[in-house]
Amino acid sequence: MFKIGRVIITNGTGGSGKDEFAKILNKHIPCVKYSSIDLIKEIASMGGWNGSKTERDRKFLSDLKILFTEYNDAPFNDIKEMVDNFNDGYLETQFLILDVREPNEIERAKREFNAITVLVKNDNVKPITSNMADANVLNYNYDYIVDNSGTLKDLENEVFKFSEWVLDKMYETI
Repeated sequence: MFKIGRVIITNGTGGSGKDEFAKILNKHIPCVKYSSIDLIKEIASMGGWNGSKTERDRKFLSDLKILFTEYNDAPFNDIKEMVDNFNDGYLETQFLILDVREPNEIERAKREFNAITVLVKNDNVKPITSNMADANVLNYNYDYIVDNSGTLKDLENEVFKFSEWVLDKMYETI
């Protein structure tokens, strides 16, 4: 049975509120969040990266992800393994949220995982352009846009509207 929306791909510039979006959504719909950069962060840590998020660090992580993608597709295979675990019931949750930045990878994951795509935007945050992944956040046609330019209460209302929308989409496909 096709279930749209069980995998949600989120994107947004650094500081736009993707983590807060996931935290609030988890209050309405049980979900687990994972990022396509998590494996790269582990590898970078082994090479001396200290976890900071300066422009230099962001470019380093983006470039490293590109190298591993070209070499053996490790970042995508990593999120695919997470989705497989989710689909096999190893994650006790209703939704899996994947953070993915690159438009071509978003589209690939959307097709392969029957996912929906969400942009978390915040007009108060300056876009990051120091690396390819961050610079291309807006170069995709997302299924849903969550506006996080207001207060925390505004974001909670936005997430509630999204949760209703995604649940409606799920029931349309059953």
